[in-house]
Amino acid sequence: MKRLFIIVIALMALLCVHAAAEGGLRIVATDFPCYDFARQVAGEYAEVTMLLKPGTEAHAYDPTPADILAIGEANLFVYIGGESDAWADSILSGLGGDCPRTLRMMDCVADLVEEDEGESHHHEDGGPEYDEHIWTSPVNAAAMVMAMGNALAEIDPENAGVYAASADACTDQIMAIDGEIREIVDDASRKILVFADRFPFIYFTREYGLDHMAAFNSCTADTEPSAQIVMALIDKVASEQIPVIYTIEMSTQAVARTISEETGAKILTLHSMQTVTQDEFDAGESWVSLMQKNAQALREGLQ
Repeated sequence: MKRLFIIVIALMALLCVHAAAEGGLRIVATDFPCYDFARQVAGEYAEVTMLLKPGTEAHAYDPTPADILAIGEANLFVYIGGESDAWADSILSGLGGDCPRTLRMMDCVADLVEEDEGESHHHEDGGPEYDEHIWTSPVNAAAMVMAMGNALAEIDPENAGVYAASADACTDQIMAIDGEIREIVDDASRKILVFADRFPFIYFTREYGLDHMAAFNSCTADTEPSAQIVMALIDKVASEQIPVIYTIEMSTQAVARTISEETGAKILTLHSMQTVTQDEFDAGESWVSLMQKNAQALREGLQ
C-alpha cells in the first residue's frame, strides 16, 4: 500500500490536475450512502463519483491508483469513517496540503455503537471498532444529508441556497419514511427481527425499539454460523410462529433457506444500502427508494 501511495502521489505531481479549473464541483464518495446523499444534494452542480463499484463487497474493497488520484482531484471527499474505509485516513494524511475538503460521516451523528452490541473491539491503532452502518437509521441519514448540504455550501457559497433547499427536500423524504416505519412498529404484533445472515442494522433496530436475533451480530467475514446458532434461530421462528426471516442484499441465503425449510418462514431482504447491484444502480435506486422497500418488508415481518 505504501509503494502504491508513493506512485500515485508522483503521478499527481506530474498530471497537475485541478478540478476547479475545469468548472463544476467534483465529489468523490466511498460507498453508496455517501454517493447517493451527495448526488441528491449537489444535483447538477457537481460530478459525483462512487469508488465502491456496484456489486462489489464493501469489506473487500481496496483503492486503486485511479481511485486515489480521484480523491486528490476532488473538491470534496465523503466517507463513513468506519472499518470498511479505514484506508482513507492514510491516504488523506499522505496528501498533505493537496488533501481535498473531507466529510467524515461518523462525525455527523450523535451516537456511535460498538460492534457486537457493546463488546469492545479494537483496530491495530488501539481505537474502538464502531459499527459503521450509521445510515440504516433514518434519523442518522437525515443528519448526514444536512451535513452534506453544509459542506457543499462552504465549498461553493454562491450556490449555498440551492444546496440547502436540496438537503431540506431530501430530509423531508427521509423523515416521511421514518414516520411510516414508526407507524408500522407501533401497530406491530411482534417486535423482533430474525436475520439468517450478517447483521448491519443495529442503528435501525435501536432507533425503533426493535429486538433482533441474527446468525452473526455484525458484518463479520465469516460465512457459516455455528450449528447451535442455526438451531436457536429455527427454534425461535418455530416457537413464536415468526412469518419472515431476513437476509441482506447479495446474500447467498444458504442459512435462510435452511431455516425456511424447517419452519415455513418466508425469506425477505432488508437492504443495508452499503452497496447496490449493477441492476439497482442502473435503475436509479436511492437510499429513499430502498428504505421504502425495507419498510414494506418490515411491515410483512412484524404482522
